[in-house]
Amino acid sequence: MEIDVGPELAPSAAGHAPKQAAPGAPESDPASGTAHHQSEPARVLTQMVPWAAVERRGRRVVVTGAAGFIGSHLAETLLRRGEQVTALDRAVGHPDVLSDLQQPAGNPRWRAQRTELALDDLDDLLVDVDTVFHLAAVPGVRDSWDARFADYAASNVVGTHRLLGACERAGVRRLVLASSSSVYGQVSGLSCEQDPAAPVSPYGVTKLAAEQLCLVHAARADTDLEVVVLRYFTVYGPRQRRDMAISRVLRAALSRPAAGPQFQLYGDGSQRREFTYIDDVVTATIAAGVVPLPAGVVVNIGGGSTASMRDVLDLAEEITGRPVPVLSTGRRPGDVEATGADLTRARALLGYRPSVDLREGMTRHATWLAGTCETLATPGVSTRSGLVRASGSQP
Repeated sequence: MEIDVGPELAPSAAGHAPKQAAPGAPESDPASGTAHHQSEPARVLTQMVPWAAVERRGRRVVVTGAAGFIGSHLAETLLRRGEQVTALDRAVGHPDVLSDLQQPAGNPRWRAQRTELALDDLDDLLVDVDTVFHLAAVPGVRDSWDARFADYAASNVVGTHRLLGACERAGVRRLVLASSSSVYGQVSGLSCEQDPAAPVSPYGVTKLAAEQLCLVHAARADTDLEVVVLRYFTVYGPRQRRDMAISRVLRAALSRPAAGPQFQLYGDGSQRREFTYIDDVVTATIAAGVVPLPAGVVVNIGGGSTASMRDVLDLAEEITGRPVPVLSTGRRPGDVEATGADLTRARALLGYRPSVDLREGMTRHATWLAGTCETLATPGVSTRSGLVRASGSQP
């Protein structure tokens, strides 16, 4: 699908758009309820953006946080696209840290290095780099309240600040920041990028601080660095962190009874989330690195619908054919009642339309999970999912 980027976003003679002010407020979607955006059939990345105008295959790119859930998927996809990828993470090669990164041996376009953004020299790592995808951060709302906050501040704020300075000195064209829906806080409807940010957790505060650092750097008159901020809404899929809701509920369903954990349900299960499948997030993130965009733009990246935790529990049981043992507990500090993304700007600027709905995404997630953990049973996938019985490999 070709996207009409409009004359104000057309590439300059130098190959990318000059700095511009962020666009005005997009109109909110008129629809409401659990399916506020219609999902289209799956489309490959080359059908989503006007590659003829912005093609940059073979670029030198850096992915920070490349050993994590989203970063590892992104780095591997960029490599398959033909980019020269430098993967940075403090977990790379660390003997005591489990990494999600599948490092391709002997590929001359691949480099992985253990790096602490808040401490290490970064300049040499950014020589001749076109785009930096900045995903490195300490994640999670609940742990940000305790003594680990110093780590959150160092990684999410200080590391971002030092990386921005290094990008400017090295002449990097664009930095794409992975932010979070946590910056919005408690909301009553779909969140638009222009809505006031009012995080209700220390984690959300650090992500908002990282955003603001990026935006003030992008606004400087003496820098050519472009910045794009992506606010991800609850990303899930293969390799998701074990403490995240969909990973926990699927593990509880698939675990053999003798070893099986209960699924801890915080609250009554009525809280709603916009869940976004990992493949859609990777597609949007790569597009944000190449499509001509206004300087300092913020874009929501969501899954196209919301679901309650009770909905997720029901889906997990349908997909796996197994009951989910539930332990209900009280809500925890920093939890919000609902999240939901207005995707108007993502559609207009990135041509983004999520292609994987919650049932399909959870089915893929369950299939992968069953094939990677000895304590998990093989799921009997519901025929309504459209997939056959899981075989242990990722679809």
